[in-house]
Amino acid sequence: MENSNHIIAVAQILAAKQSLPGALLPILHDVQDTLGFIPSEAVPLIARALNLSRAEVHGVITYYHYFRQAPPGRHMLRVCQAEACQAVGSDALAKHAQAALACDFHATSEDGAVTLEPVYCLGHCAVGPNIQIDETTLHARVTPEKFDQVLAELRSKP
Repeated sequence: MENSNHIIAVAQILAAKQSLPGALLPILHDVQDTLGFIPSEAVPLIARALNLSRAEVHGVITYYHYFRQAPPGRHMLRVCQAEACQAVGSDALAKHAQAALACDFHATSEDGAVTLEPVYCLGHCAVGPNIQIDETTLHARVTPEKFDQVLAELRSKP
């Protein structure tokens, strides 16, 4: 593994969760919550602990868009793609976001500042299109201009 701390973290998670019924998903969630992503080197450790093939573990990781296989950017930016936001322009906003960040959904801008993700409802349907920054900040009625302002602020933060 890239970092011996990653090995220790994965080993601790495996020790705590491997005996649970259906342990794979809880383990993957814990690894990502702890490390920010699931390193490829964790796959054989998880497979061995659960008596699964590496292909089975890798298949689950790649099936769910939630799981990242690379470190995320310093900030997570989610663009709502639910029907209510689509009705008021989230598709165009998503295209603008992808162009502004020069990356697609599930990817990180080249400067490492922002990882772009779709989300399917932020619960503010009446004031869409919406974006979420990290886990706490919501922005409503986001226009391309407002998006650019939010992005500039994000890039100026550590």
